Amino acid sequence: MTEMPTGRSLDRTDLATITYVHGAGPATNAEHVPVPLPLGGETEATDKAAVVESARRVLEGRVTPTSVDLTKVDETDFDAFDDRPLIPAWMKSAEGWAMYSGVFYRARVRGYRRWVRRQRTDRGHIAQFGRGRRRVSDWVRGFEGIQLQAVAHQAHIAASEARAAAKTARFTPGIMKKKKEVALREADRTQTVAMQAITEHRRLRSSRRRAFALRVGVAYGPPVAALTGGYVQAGWFGVSAGALATFTGGAFAGRHVIVEETDWSADWRSLGDGDAMTAPMLDKCFQAAKVIGADESLAIIQMPMLDTRGAWSTIVDLPPGIPAKKAMRSHAELASAFGVEEAQLSITKNKAKGARAGRLELYVSKELPFTGDVDPGPLLALEAAANFWGRIQIGPDVRGLPISISVVERSGLIGGEPGAGKSASGNTILLAAALDPRVILWLADGKGGGDLEPFEALCEYYEGMADPEAFVEMLDAAIEDMKRRYALLKKLGKRKVTEDLANKYPELRQKLLWVDELMLYTTDDEHGKKITKKLRNLVSRGRAAGIITFCATQKPGSDVVDTSLRDLLSIRWALRCTTPEASDTILGKGAAASGYSAKSIEPEMRGAGLLWAEGSNPTLVRADYYSDEEVNELLKRAYDLRAKAGTLPEGPKSLADKLRDQGDGDANVLAVLVDVFNAYDQEAKTDDEDAAVDWLPGTVLVDALKAAGLDITPEKLARLVVREDAEKKKRTFEDSTSALNGYPLAAVLRTVQAKYGLTA
Repeated sequence: MTEMPTGRSLDRTDLATITYVHGAGPATNAEHVPVPLPLGGETEATDKAAVVESARRVLEGRVTPTSVDLTKVDETDFDAFDDRPLIPAWMKSAEGWAMYSGVFYRARVRGYRRWVRRQRTDRGHIAQFGRGRRRVSDWVRGFEGIQLQAVAHQAHIAASEARAAAKTARFTPGIMKKKKEVALREADRTQTVAMQAITEHRRLRSSRRRAFALRVGVAYGPPVAALTGGYVQAGWFGVSAGALATFTGGAFAGRHVIVEETDWSADWRSLGDGDAMTAPMLDKCFQAAKVIGADESLAIIQMPMLDTRGAWSTIVDLPPGIPAKKAMRSHAELASAFGVEEAQLSITKNKAKGARAGRLELYVSKELPFTGDVDPGPLLALEAAANFWGRIQIGPDVRGLPISISVVERSGLIGGEPGAGKSASGNTILLAAALDPRVILWLADGKGGGDLEPFEALCEYYEGMADPEAFVEMLDAAIEDMKRRYALLKKLGKRKVTEDLANKYPELRQKLLWVDELMLYTTDDEHGKKITKKLRNLVSRGRAAGIITFCATQKPGSDVVDTSLRDLLSIRWALRCTTPEASDTILGKGAAASGYSAKSIEPEMRGAGLLWAEGSNPTLVRADYYSDEEVNELLKRAYDLRAKAGTLPEGPKSLADKLRDQGDGDANVLAVLVDVFNAYDQEAKTDDEDAAVDWLPGTVLVDALKAAGLDITPEKLARLVVREDAEKKKRTFEDSTSALNGYPLAAVLRTVQAKYGLTA
């Protein structure tokens, strides 16, 4: 043994004295020295205590002789072997059996754990059964089909050659004896070859059927017999036993993985194949998309979860130094790695508490989103009036969560290819505005197709003829209204229109200016630039005055919408586009490069688009859909709400009514003159539809003015309505015998326009 120092001194002068237990010291001769019983031996309790006490004293370093009595020793030799070779006698003792049982138990536990871990690998029993099933199926099909196809092809060629040779022999003239004989011999030969090929094909087909039937019986006969016999003998318990036996046989057939056997479906498994989303899969997909390096991995913030729709979602952190935009730019590559369509993969920056620049939220739909049945729009269940000052529900996102926006002090642009669903998407905003009786509707339909026609009865101003000149007049009226609103706000000492102000002052009610197919107006050669300038003025200044502008067009490029106008439209809704560049014209330059491209929206996803209204990133949303019948039902409800609130539009005003609204004495005189001309014109048209009254005597006009309660003299009328020299010529009127002095309608209209800027 080795002497150990009792202290930390390096001189080793003080050494502990070792007392050896009897039988444990170094041997002095080759004779057998009695040794203490092993711990597993049999001894009395007092003897065991003495051994323990002796060991304690040895460890404490005392030199004290012990009085341990080791005379009671079992004479059994546990190292002896019985009749069985290499099995010691101690294995038959209780301790031996207990130790063997413990070893067996631990081995079985470890084996079970290995078996559980193996089940998810290609050596698991389920994988073995799958391989066995494929191998049995391949064996049943056999290889005769290849030979049969080759013989069939040869028979087909031989038959074609025989037909061609027979045709040649038939039409070779008999006068050409040698050629005729050669053609006949060739026809006989080809016919013989064709018949042999056909006979061989029939023989092989019959042989293949027999071999196939035999292999089917050999492969599938035992499982069918086991299941049927089990059911007959023991019912469903027997069927279970037969199924277990079948599974065992299939697993046995596929127990070995053959290196040459290639299962192409197992080379790359993905979410599209039905696999579960796991951390290794995420790392593998991001590495394949070149978002992270081969030696880098993602940090899982929220473990992948499966929702009730069968979609997977997770939140991950990219490795340090990699921004989220890099992954978003690789949207198509990641979708390919996951094995899904681009539209099924949603990548957004996580905005929850504790968000980081490299944190992403992934959502992978089980199927292509927005292709199923559409739920009824929420406005159908609305019992009271809508509130256009609040949030407007647009539709569900890919998770089925409702998305809403606020349009207060905002303006918007909706674009997409033809048939993408712009009209149906716009209805979500138009119907919400119509159901709020406080909102004033001004609609312009550049398509002229009648999509906005159902709203006409609710509109204060409606341009449905796709007339750029009429649209210019609408914009002029809107700008004048904007000026009046700002004048009232200045008078009230307010900076912008609020809901309380709009409820108190009807002149400040919200006004929605909706322009459909803006391209027709802005590309007009005569009025296009003028329309762009006026729209830019209205969008930039009208928001605070309560005027909300929305434009819809197919491709809002710089040739359709000037960039200075497009950049002012804060709400962008990009429906399906044919190119990433077209998507960028709606969402803004660089959106497609950042992973937000409306080109990834599939044609089946009608009404779906990238909505950029609030937040830093667009959201894929499908607009709530309302059928034509539902639109008419909601508009009827909106009409009733406005009728009760007294906000129905008065309709287009006549020139006389516009003059009376001026509140001026001269305007009232001119209004009566216009009414008199209209009355005489209508009377003349009762006899002749082509008749027109463009001149009336001064006496008739003065009498009508006095009848209306206006005291005016012929001299005053002449000073108000200034006539040119040619217009002062006297004319006859009706049954008068002499020429009378009068006024032409053109002079009255000229005065109205010059004095008040109004036209008929």
